[in-house]
Amino acid sequence: MKIIKPKKLKKGDTIGILAVSGKINDYEKIEQAKAFFEKEGYNVVVSDTCKTSHRYLAGITDDDCVDVLHSYFQDEKIDMILCARGGYGTIRLLDKIDFNIIKNNPKIFAGYSDITLLLNMIFYNTGLITFHSPMAYGDFSSDIDLYTVQNFFKTMMGTKKTITASNPIMYKKGVSEGVLFGGNLATLTSLCGIDFILNEDIILFLEDLNEPVYKIDRMLSQLFNVQKIKEKVKGIVIGEFQNIDDEDYLNSLLCEFAEKLNVPMSSGFKITHSKEKETIPVGAKVVFDSNVGTIKIIEDYLE
Repeated sequence: MKIIKPKKLKKGDTIGILAVSGKINDYEKIEQAKAFFEKEGYNVVVSDTCKTSHRYLAGITDDDCVDVLHSYFQDEKIDMILCARGGYGTIRLLDKIDFNIIKNNPKIFAGYSDITLLLNMIFYNTGLITFHSPMAYGDFSSDIDLYTVQNFFKTMMGTKKTITASNPIMYKKGVSEGVLFGGNLATLTSLCGIDFILNEDIILFLEDLNEPVYKIDRMLSQLFNVQKIKEKVKGIVIGEFQNIDDEDYLNSLLCEFAEKLNVPMSSGFKITHSKEKETIPVGAKVVFDSNVGTIKIIEDYLE
């Protein structure tokens, strides 16, 4: 796969805030995020889909979301696309997206949660590195976390080179190399049944929230029943599984999968729905060391 690296974010660039998943219930938070980035020295445009909705979804129709996604990539005045929020909805857009538009107009594309689908499918279909990152609605509106902000800008400017776990738990020791791929487990699992697995070795990173352990078990089992995933995953990075029902059961389950797959695995990374979070370049080549809980980025991921 030929990797496409977007340009680094710099002061004075224009950030496009885009809603293509769940509807925006409180538009004031979008205005707060806009004000935050403007204070930081950026120009900001906001998609109409941040103001419109149908049922629980952004935009009046799914086509609205696809059209604005295409237009934001095609707009030369927009340097970075930051998703407003997750929720649910991106899988409804997948068969409508023209990935050639994205490939021919590369730029930073960022978000997490339900946006996991777009991050990975954009990289899979185009080779464009994307970013599992905080979003406008929940992270840059109010109660803004300093760690999250600092790591967001370090990553978007290309200076972040190491991602380190806090209080890591090692489930399987080892060191492995591959490209970062993953995100929200439930969203990633929804891709099973279509072709989405890279031909490259993968360092898979995972997080989720409000899922009982038996559902995490089911989703991991579903993922790793796909033979190509078993073959390509060379390491597993565990972020936060927030609001689970039994921590001991989860640790036991992760140990079981680490042994079964025989790949390095450790947890403690701030890949999470919580306020304090890392920004992760999807598609970046890394060395993962589960012994000490580090992910070292070994190639530039931005131009």
